[in-house]
Amino acid sequence: MNAVTQICAALASVILIAVFPAEAFFIGRPSVQRFLGVEPERLEDVHLWSFNIGFRNALAGVGTLIGLVMVNTGDVATGTVVVVVGLVYMLGTALAMGLSDLLGYWRPRGGSVRGTLASSVLPAGALVALAV
Repeated sequence: MNAVTQICAALASVILIAVFPAEAFFIGRPSVQRFLGVEPERLEDVHLWSFNIGFRNALAGVGTLIGLVMVNTGDVATGTVVVVVGLVYMLGTALAMGLSDLLGYWRPRGGSVRGTLASSVLPAGALVALAV
């Protein structure tokens, strides 16, 4: 696995793990709500999903980091599979966020563009770098 793939995968993983506490535990803070695009009056509606999605994202980040450790400690084939699964999860969920916006589920419409782009770049870059 090349260095670009590993760096992109590691950065994407660390970001998911770092954002987890905000999504899961600090969603009530106005700065976190602005960062995540949550309207304060809809906080009760999103707290359940923000906790669960945050936890799932943290697990994907941890799993991908474990895959990177495996790649670099001799179990290249299995580690690569673990990393690719984590990256596909990250990219797939980012694209699903964009799709939900296109379907009109995000309020206001277009509000997910920043998050979709930000959460897509690193896993997509890692997968492209792995493929070439």
